Amino acid sequence: MNILVCDPVSPKGIALLQQHQDFKVSVLNRRHSEEELLPLVGEMDALVVRSETKITRKVIEAATRLKVVGRAGVGVDNVDVEAATQNGVVVMNTPGGNTISTAELTFSMLMALARKIPQANMSMKAGEWNRKAFQGVELFNKVIGVIGLGRIGTEVAKRAVAFGMKVLAYDPYLAPARAKALQVEVVELDKIYAQSDFITVHVPMTDEAKGMINAEAFAKMKRGVRIMNCARGGIINETDLAAAIQSGQVAGAALDVYEVEPPPAQFALRDLPQVIMTPHLGASTSEAQENVGIEVAEAITDFLVNGTIRNAVNLPNLDAKTHELVRPYVNLAEKLGRLLAQLAPKQNERIVVTYGGKASEMPTDPITRSLLKGFLQVVAGDDVNYINVMMLASSLGLLVEEIKSNEETDFSEWLHVAVYHNGQKISVGGTFFSARNHPRIVRLNSCPVEIVPQGVLFLMNNKDRPGIVGQIGSLMSQYKINIANMSLNRDIAGGQALTVLNLDSVPPAELLNQLQKDPDISNVRVVKL
Repeated sequence: MNILVCDPVSPKGIALLQQHQDFKVSVLNRRHSEEELLPLVGEMDALVVRSETKITRKVIEAATRLKVVGRAGVGVDNVDVEAATQNGVVVMNTPGGNTISTAELTFSMLMALARKIPQANMSMKAGEWNRKAFQGVELFNKVIGVIGLGRIGTEVAKRAVAFGMKVLAYDPYLAPARAKALQVEVVELDKIYAQSDFITVHVPMTDEAKGMINAEAFAKMKRGVRIMNCARGGIINETDLAAAIQSGQVAGAALDVYEVEPPPAQFALRDLPQVIMTPHLGASTSEAQENVGIEVAEAITDFLVNGTIRNAVNLPNLDAKTHELVRPYVNLAEKLGRLLAQLAPKQNERIVVTYGGKASEMPTDPITRSLLKGFLQVVAGDDVNYINVMMLASSLGLLVEEIKSNEETDFSEWLHVAVYHNGQKISVGGTFFSARNHPRIVRLNSCPVEIVPQGVLFLMNNKDRPGIVGQIGSLMSQYKINIANMSLNRDIAGGQALTVLNLDSVPPAELLNQLQKDPDISNVRVVKL
């Protein structure tokens, strides 16, 4: 089997691959562009990358023998996971391998910002002795705002507590009990902005997170705040940050990641002495690189030799035979989880997965993990996978329960998922039509429905009255939104109804606002599956 190592990884990891007699390992000595990779991947069974090489759809489609892509690191931004999945290619990463190294870099940035260490060093190297110019601040009794309390954010918070700092955390998915155990106070973003002396971001790159630290956010912050980002480039609007530093609203910033890497030649932040910059060093320790190199080599070997899947971001950990058996349930469960995440409150205490009929005979672990993956991707973005979902749920204080039910229903096999928050319950249920070829959502908060679980869903509650369906259709037509499927249900004639539509595209906000103004319509929602 042919393995191509595209980026520099630990020599110990490469040695592990090379020692297997059935593997032919090729190592590239520099970064290759997409066009350069295309003629090299045709005979490859596995590709190994870090963050530099881009495994695009073209590369995947050119690699006709490709079975697995191994990412020596956490994020898979440089791998087209959707294309890999469509072409039957497993994508594996190495979750947790760089947690400590990134947390320690963040804390190093924190101390460097507080004491202006890089600036003082450059001054000394220039032959100066200017003590007054580099007066710093102590960390003791200062307030640090941690935005995102996942693996890395948690480690940063622990170190801040040890330094005698007060930790404010923003994480709408974190349970209060978990926050108490970490000795942090969970607050809203505005309180972090208003009270923090230092702010550090540790959230995945999602649509919600992109550009979230912008001019509007800086205006709400305590004057003289210091900002750190060792998470993902693009979370902080760099243009707005430069303006905030120049105005004095922000006293300094420490950045390890950027919207464009490497940053362009004309880059305003580079010229500001208050900014500390490092070239994406979060995972750049010998320990982290050795760990992820060995981990990715072991995972690829186990998959190619034994068919065992671990650390996969697009498949559960299953042997091939079992995977084929549970695959329809795995796909349905992820859709149910994704739907539920967009309907339920952000902070939840418990999620209960019930398996009924023939579903209770299935291996439930991969199905539950898939459901949680769909549910928690709203929280963690690409950082969540089938391997770390249980750990992530636990870190959020989310209790996961499985139930096998013998209750008789209209369906011979079914899944039901309920999430609980402050005594309130949001639930969805699904089954299959035509021998598992056609998944359907058949319950929404105990209301019977028939929804195809794909694409864009439009949901609303409405009064059951003549003409309302025509009104919706007419409005959708005005905005050129096509309706693919429709599900209607009412409690009694003239009572309350639930309307769910499968749409071919996302309706604009103006259309939704127009519908919401109708006194007979409420709870207008759009969900992306």
